[in-house]
Amino acid sequence: MMKPVLDVCCGSKMFWFDNNNPLTVFSDVREVETTLCDQRQFVVKPDVLNDFTDLKFENESFKMVVFDPPHLETAGDKSWQAIKYGKLGNNWRDDIRKAFSECFRVLEPNGVLIFKWNETQIKVSELLALSPYKPMFGHISGKRANTHWITFMKSELMEIDQ
Repeated sequence: MMKPVLDVCCGSKMFWFDNNNPLTVFSDVREVETTLCDQRQFVVKPDVLNDFTDLKFENESFKMVVFDPPHLETAGDKSWQAIKYGKLGNNWRDDIRKAFSECFRVLEPNGVLIFKWNETQIKVSELLALSPYKPMFGHISGKRANTHWITFMKSELMEIDQ
């Protein structure tokens, strides 16, 4: 039986209380094991290697999807920020649009998508415009209130007319 939760861009699982949560399939496009500039070990070891624009899961496979994509448009490729958080490509709008579509495709009806975005470089409103569903509610947090946690539900009532 498939686990009910998918973390699409798990990275190093920084916000998880349990990095081996038994309910969750951890997915990422990369595996990384390196030492950061402050000498801390940094590891990205997903259960499944997956590109968030083309998820290798059946339709309606999960009750919940967690989507915390890279937030940086500009960062040096070998910078600690790019290593730790990933970096968006030049076609990031198309990539994020496809990723939202894929996240909702693998969600079952009335499934929940938790979206996390830091708007230091790109405003959250630009990202929300790429989603086929309206968000329900969210919360702004962080030292400078740049990080947004946003909740969606896959429901016909929340679809945006395309």
